[in-house]
Amino acid sequence: MESIQSIKQRFEIIGNDAKLNRALEKAIQVAPTDISVLVVGESGVGKESIPKIIHSLSHRKHGKYIAVNCGAIPEGTIDSELFGHEKGSFTGATNTREGYFEVADGGTIFLDEVGELPLTTQVRLLRVLENGEFIKVGSSKVQKTNVRIVAATNVNMHEAIEKGKFREDLYYRLSTVEIGLPPLRERKEDIHLLFRKFASDFAHKYKMPPIKLEEDAVRYLVNYRWSGNIRQLRNAAEQISVLETKRDISATALASYLPLDNRNLPSIVPNSKSDSDFSTERDILYKVLFDMKSDLNDLKKLTLELMKNGKNTQDINPSLIQKIYGKPEENTLFNPEPAVAVYQPNVTSQQEEFHDDDTDQNYLFAETVEEEEILRLEQKEFELIKKALERNKGKRKAAADELGISERTLYRKIKQFDL
Repeated sequence: MESIQSIKQRFEIIGNDAKLNRALEKAIQVAPTDISVLVVGESGVGKESIPKIIHSLSHRKHGKYIAVNCGAIPEGTIDSELFGHEKGSFTGATNTREGYFEVADGGTIFLDEVGELPLTTQVRLLRVLENGEFIKVGSSKVQKTNVRIVAATNVNMHEAIEKGKFREDLYYRLSTVEIGLPPLRERKEDIHLLFRKFASDFAHKYKMPPIKLEEDAVRYLVNYRWSGNIRQLRNAAEQISVLETKRDISATALASYLPLDNRNLPSIVPNSKSDSDFSTERDILYKVLFDMKSDLNDLKKLTLELMKNGKNTQDINPSLIQKIYGKPEENTLFNPEPAVAVYQPNVTSQQEEFHDDDTDQNYLFAETVEEEEILRLEQKEFELIKKALERNKGKRKAAADELGISERTLYRKIKQFDL
């Protein structure tokens, strides 16, 4: 079994971080087996090195090694790329094609960004993992393959499973052994070593003296967050090597090549609501509408009491008056002798209820209030739908998702409002 140090030299891996060493150790241990491996870590941490190490130390090292970026292949063609297709199986399929699983028989396939696979493709992949069988697109013939699968992802797989974007059974088949690579910000002692290696490589490539960081620049480099990890560090080293005329780099010069470091800013706490400004505005409008509806209901109750009691406003519930109009004494409407005439139904002392023929007249005002309420709600609804469609450039599905309604309901509303 090769040592970790020899593996680092062979694959040009730089660093002495304990988590990095543990990841390499696990890769060396599982390499002689055919166990499926899932490599996890943030984008740019170097996950692609682990499957190469596993393949080179396995008994399949003389077989083919194929790396597939699942996120870069369109959903409509990924099944054909992985499993092949028969001639005439779809438009443009002029010839029979072998897929990666057929070509790599006896070797290793590295599925990068496996979390981006469509659910239909996940079902096919699960079958390959369980019994080594697959079917070409447009064929009914079952074929066998003997491949080792190593997958990698920067997606939180447990969240993806909860959201229904990734199959739980496939996750457990892929992650028989899980190897995690730490982000660069957790490998502070390795950051300057990596920067010096990149600076030396680019000096040789562009035939110029290597750049050197001053002490304050080293401190800035080590304490920077590096959200893009090793890929971002390499990019910064290349830019500085080419663009800087001075070979001694200060912290100020280094900072000019890096985005603002927001590590000291308050973290954003995720919540169940959408992060978009539109969602916040929508929530506020909904609250205003509900409050308006509540106020209108109280107003209708007050109106009915006015109609029942006529001028005897002292019999009206004072808390209801105060809720709608403020303190009663501040409103001339509720003075003992109101300036505004109030409708008083003509009833006898023996008859407390309204006559049927007076019903429409008694509730005329209440119906008017209700009609105004409906018109106001429809206007707000119209404005919300119009703004959602404009924000999503006319895409009804996206607009429906933001509004929290079904696409069918949105379509009906579009026809109703003639949008």
